[in-house]
Amino acid sequence: MAYSSILPGQPLYDTNGKRVQAHGGSIFYDEQEKVCYFYGENKEFTKPGSGIWTWGVRAYRSTDLYNWEDCGLIIEPVPDDENSSLNPRTAKMDRPHIIYNRTTKKYVCWMKIMQNDGQQTETVATADRFLGPYTVVKERLKPLGMSAGDFDLAVAPDGKAYYYFERVHSETICADLTDDYTDVTGYYSTHFPHPYPPYVREATAHFVRKYKHYLLTSGTTGYSPNPSEAAVADSWHGPYTVLGNPHPSDTSRTSFHSQISSVFKVPWKKDLYIALGDRWLPNDMYIPYEFQEEFYSALFSGKVPMEEIGAFVYSLFDKYHIDPKDFHRDDDADTSIASYVWLPLRFVEPCDDCPNGMVLIDWLDEWRIEDYE
Repeated sequence: MAYSSILPGQPLYDTNGKRVQAHGGSIFYDEQEKVCYFYGENKEFTKPGSGIWTWGVRAYRSTDLYNWEDCGLIIEPVPDDENSSLNPRTAKMDRPHIIYNRTTKKYVCWMKIMQNDGQQTETVATADRFLGPYTVVKERLKPLGMSAGDFDLAVAPDGKAYYYFERVHSETICADLTDDYTDVTGYYSTHFPHPYPPYVREATAHFVRKYKHYLLTSGTTGYSPNPSEAAVADSWHGPYTVLGNPHPSDTSRTSFHSQISSVFKVPWKKDLYIALGDRWLPNDMYIPYEFQEEFYSALFSGKVPMEEIGAFVYSLFDKYHIDPKDFHRDDDADTSIASYVWLPLRFVEPCDDCPNGMVLIDWLDEWRIEDYE
């Protein structure tokens, strides 16, 4: 089918009529080809009972941001090697991010890896072409010796690159990358410290507008959505000022039932920025955020003894009128049918009443790139 608009939350199909599988995704604009590449986690086999978290990294090509041609897997899974960080059953690969190094002329992809032993590390791969083939150059990398969660990569106009990640589960880190973008230099700054989920920030999305640096983040509640948070700074390392929830009209406190993965500045438009989000569980009941707050507070604060956690959770089921069957582990979720929520950002410029400005995201059932300057 052919699209002429963006339909947030509705299933997105490629030009062959198959579901687009690029979750936790980003868009890379190739200036020479004048083409956009949308890429992310291939979840086509991630069904309950499959034991498969992600089956490689898939990419799609488009010139209008509506219609996407499948370019196939640009990073293949390694199912035959249980020790590989890209094994889809013994490791969980999340949120690939690709940046281009003008000096080395390499495309550099970082991937978050959650090992079955509980370790969270990074795998780094490089390629001569955006579509690959990619060669793994680092595995089990612990940046700054830290357990690294969701992240974003950003490149400055001078070629210097930065790595924003969740230090599990405590704070957000901004770290300088080495000249070849395959490691960190050791210089970093810390932001948004919190004692435990759901308040710890993850799914960091960085972008720059009018010389201001913005971070959009989500709370830490797994696949159940929660309120996003926007922050702004004058430089890469901040300090960042928290602006608040960019979805003020969303009374469900779920970021319109989505989690933002990245922000794309449309290069042929004057001031159009798109928040790219996933609706991970389109058919499932969403657990109220208030439930999440009470659950994680009890789990991590020590207010409820571990031997009483089970009974406490069932008391929350009763309090919030939740059927326990609707509360499942992320491992059991069917994300093969996850959809996308792409919405334009709206900016409130700094003024006396709002000295730091604000980033806002409004719900639109349908919208068109052509309607923006």
